[in-house]
Order: sequence, then structure tokens, then C-alpha cells
Amino acid sequence: MIDEGYIKYESHWTPGPATHVEATRLLESWRRPLYEAGLIGEYEDIGVGYGNISVSRGSSGLFLISGTQTGHLAATDERHYSLVTDCDIRSGIVRCSGPIQASSEALTHAAIYNLGDAIGAVVHVHSRELWRDRQGDLPTTDPDVPYGTPEMAREFDRLYRMGGLKEAGVAVMGGHEDGLVSFGTTLEEAATRMLDLLEY
Repeated sequence: MIDEGYIKYESHWTPGPATHVEATRLLESWRRPLYEAGLIGEYEDIGVGYGNISVSRGSSGLFLISGTQTGHLAATDERHYSLVTDCDIRSGIVRCSGPIQASSEALTHAAIYNLGDAIGAVVHVHSRELWRDRQGDLPTTDPDVPYGTPEMAREFDRLYRMGGLKEAGVAVMGGHEDGLVSFGTTLEEAATRMLDLLEY
């Protein structure tokens, strides 16, 4: 059952103007090929968007992420991104600001940034084919752990330390139907790692 798009953490959103406008343009430049490949989009039958992308904004834990329910948009600009200013993963609390509320996957992105200072960008996509075919082949989270939860954060930590995630930079979310995530030191690396999976 697809449960994408539903925020499972406690969200504290401060509406305000867009920030980091140049970064939103960089995000859009890599979001576009992901969207065109169908890795970001919308389940039209249920009207739910999927897929999101983020980039770190320095060493203080801030990151800029696509807003909730923007997957259906063919193009985005600064109005469609939210700055995550604080995450308490254990308590499931996310604080963000900007013209839109952060994606339902913000807690997962925060958990991945917490894995190492070298991680500069995170990509979350949906693909039924990749999700089905690459489970177990790529590092795969426990199917009993849902997205957007503190338990998922612990799963990524486990895979990063012992399950080959640090080397692969890509994981299948076993408990999140169709979901995969990639990361990299740059947005180009994170997005390319995901796009390259389509070449196999």
C-alpha cells in the first residue's frame, strides 16, 4: 500500500519568504532529469506526489528540501523548497521555514545527513521496478520499518555501519513501497547514483 505524502513526524513550520535561491536552482537542475525519468512524480489515481531532493546548507545541520506534495510539478522554483532548521530524530520533530512545509521525508533526509559530514545531498525516489528488482542486491532497510519514523533513522545508521550503504550510496527502503534513496558529497553525485540505476 502506498503511504507516500503523509507527514508522520511532528512538524513546526514557520511560513516565510524563500531563502537560498541559488541552491533551489541547483536543486531544480537535478530534480528535472529525475522527474523526466519518472523517479519523481505523482500517483495520479490517488493524487499523491512522490519523490524529493535536498542539499545541505553548511555544517550546522540545515538543509534545503523540496516541499510536501510537490512531486506532480514538472518544474520547481524557490517557492517549492523549505529550509529545515532543526530535527530531533528521536522525538520525531522537524522544524522548517519558508514558503512551503518540508517534505514528508524530511526526517529520513536528516537521518542520512547525520551519518557523516561528507554527505552533501540526498535524493528520494519511487520506482516499482527498481524497488522490486534491487532489494537485497542494494542495501535494504527492514521491511517492517516505515518511512518518516525514528526507526527508519536507526535502520540507515545500521546499514551505513554494517550493511554496505557507505560504499554504495544507494539503498532500497524495504518498508516503503517503491522507495529508494541515494546520497553523495554533491547533488550531482547523489542524483547520478540514482539515475545510473536505470542503465542496468
